[in-house]
Amino acid sequence: MPLFTLENLSYWYPEREKPALKELNFAIEAGEFLLVTGGSGSGKSSLARVLAGLIPDFYGGRIAGRVLFRGTPLKNLDRRKLAREVGIVFQDPEQQIIQTQVEAEIAFGLENLGLPREEMARRIAEVCGFMNLTSLREAFTPTLSGGQKQKLALAAVLAMQPNVLILDEPTSQLDPVAAEEILNLVKRLNEEMGLTVILIEQRLERCYHLADRVLIMVAGEIACAGTPAEAAREAAKEGLPFLPPVARLFAGLAFSPVPVTVKEGRRLLRTRLAGAKPVGNHAPKPQPAGLRDRESVVHLKNVWFTYPEGREALKGVNLTVDAGEFIALLGETGAGKTTLLRCMAGLLAPGRGRINVLGRELRRDGYKEIMRFVAYLTQNPNDYLFQDTVEEEVRFTAKNLGLESEAAVAAVIERLELQQHRRRNPRDLSGGERQRVALAAVLVTRPRLILLDEPTRGLDLHLKAKLGDFLRQEAAAGKAVVVVTHDVEFAAEFATRIVLLAEGRVVADGEKHAVLGQSFFYAPQTARLCRGICDGVLTPAEAQERLLPLLAGACLEEER
Repeated sequence: MPLFTLENLSYWYPEREKPALKELNFAIEAGEFLLVTGGSGSGKSSLARVLAGLIPDFYGGRIAGRVLFRGTPLKNLDRRKLAREVGIVFQDPEQQIIQTQVEAEIAFGLENLGLPREEMARRIAEVCGFMNLTSLREAFTPTLSGGQKQKLALAAVLAMQPNVLILDEPTSQLDPVAAEEILNLVKRLNEEMGLTVILIEQRLERCYHLADRVLIMVAGEIACAGTPAEAAREAAKEGLPFLPPVARLFAGLAFSPVPVTVKEGRRLLRTRLAGAKPVGNHAPKPQPAGLRDRESVVHLKNVWFTYPEGREALKGVNLTVDAGEFIALLGETGAGKTTLLRCMAGLLAPGRGRINVLGRELRRDGYKEIMRFVAYLTQNPNDYLFQDTVEEEVRFTAKNLGLESEAAVAAVIERLELQQHRRRNPRDLSGGERQRVALAAVLVTRPRLILLDEPTRGLDLHLKAKLGDFLRQEAAAGKAVVVVTHDVEFAAEFATRIVLLAEGRVVADGEKHAVLGQSFFYAPQTARLCRGICDGVLTPAEAQERLLPLLAGACLEEER
């Protein structure tokens, strides 16, 4: 008997005519690792909510068809029993954290299960060790970084030891190393503990190869389903973009079958290119700083910042951001990226050092002097959403700064593909859609400095490409763009310069090929695939351009 069975399942959110899920028919086996991917608003999160028993009880709306759990209709199960069986980690960890202390948050679910204190203490210690949270057990949860909150939300669910683990983009705020650690842990829980894992994810390079089966959703329906290789082959045939970079590259090169891992891809390339000479690094050389003839928008000199509890977040940072630059700030969770962005925005005053933005030296409350010219977006888009419609939300920012212009409002709504949502309440939108609304609200002012903290969280590949193109155009128009991100693939595709932070210090700063191409853990998947074969490439498009001549040459050699 399957663990979950969906029979003609359809679901409509309240006051929505279009269904979020359309006549789904499939089963999930016990112990399976199922990856669900698709575009923003395609129904992935709605499916997770259905399987966790939250739809329609919590979200309301109309549901048709049936969902069975071990042969019993889900709606007939006792909710306390279901909570013991099925754990869910939401896309936004702040929606799930309710306690003010890390240990208390992990203990909260265990207390509701009525476990003995000794058992609770053992589970808390165990999960803190697994998630590397032991040093944060006494920490105040509001002061945690976005990535730490995400790990805490996952730890609180794992402590309850469910049989089914539903994860809605659990690595969206984690750096590459921490994300690999979490996903490997989840895979271990699946393989060694027998947990059924349902993973919803957009960044497929991290997890595609881990799954037993992949579902690709489009507009509430299942467009492709099968093993990772089968789904990759079908997605490539249908022209769907929901593939990891390695698979996208080989699909573009018309290979069959399409490999889905770096290991498979390197083996295939070595076979096809046997005898061909490796191509050296032809990455563009960065222009010497002394030859740049651009206006300095931000200049930080020996900046230190210490939080009230004594944690030094920035240590002697020196950084200059010029007009026309698109910079990606990378680094592990807690490295100081968000603090640095807040200092640039004038929201934090450094304890030592100087910050100059647009020709003004920032002091305490410095944001008041520059807020007209600076767009700053935090990690949580819900911080920006309090109007009744998307259009009113965007218009409010422009009006508040004395820049109300219907043309500007309409233009930014169109560029971020929000036209169909302009009359809807932004809090009723999906996570990716809310992210775009918050972006529109800060970009409508046409700022000279754009500071974005994890703007790709919740965005699918299509929308990330749209955002990247938008920001690249803004930089080309003479604006300075600084983006904090853990999305190395996004940084490799669109940024021009990479700044890597570690423990509050800048440890690498340079042109993206120079920094990412030489990195090990921060290298994009394509760079890892091509290392030693055609060095200096970061994206599938670059690799395809470099590999086609090599493959053509190899074919000629075979014919001779």
